[in-house]
Amino acid sequence: MNIIVNGGSRGIGRELAVHFAGDPDNQLLVTGRDEKALKELAGSCIHENVSYLAFDLSLLDFQIVSFKDQIYSRFSKVDILINNAGSLTVKEFMKMSNKEARTMMETNFFGPASLIRLIKPIMASGSHIVNISSMGGFQGSSKYRGLSYYSASKAALATLTECLAEEFSEDGISVNCLALGSVQTEMFETAFPGYKAPVSAKEMGEFVAYFALNGNRFFNGKIIPVALGNP
Repeated sequence: MNIIVNGGSRGIGRELAVHFAGDPDNQLLVTGRDEKALKELAGSCIHENVSYLAFDLSLLDFQIVSFKDQIYSRFSKVDILINNAGSLTVKEFMKMSNKEARTMMETNFFGPASLIRLIKPIMASGSHIVNISSMGGFQGSSKYRGLSYYSASKAALATLTECLAEEFSEDGISVNCLALGSVQTEMFETAFPGYKAPVSAKEMGEFVAYFALNGNRFFNGKIIPVALGNP
């Protein structure tokens, strides 16, 4: 399978890539901001089936033509796209600057939406788009101070999932969203310092990989909470 993991330089995304790369029949393209980490990831995979693109998703509109060219030069088709990249600034609503808010919206919503628009033309029937949201963006869930814009951006991604599942259904492309709860990652530690999450990045990465491979057999247009605790 040809798989793109957006946001794979650390945490869940990295574990996702490592898991997929264990199958020599998979070819992966992993994106992220940290070129050094991406290079190390690609070099550590024994099947040499991981390539990478280092870029800032919040600035995608300024390099969209170049990015498209690089994707299309690697893949003639894409079977799975996982939008895992995320940006988090913990700050109360009234103290958040427009720049900080827009960076989160660009990374967590507009960037993934643009990627889908770029990649959809080379996705065939049976392909699967998996958007990674958060329980913070899940309607009716507990909300926390300092996470208003982050939660809103993830809620927007979840709603986009429902809309695109309808639009892409005639092409046989499934679109689902996983709203993740507490996972022990650097981002989680920033949001909830001192709190021990019940799930490791490796465990969640393996679950997301399984869902990406199999979830479209049972779900389409669904926002699925994946959480053991609160937060």
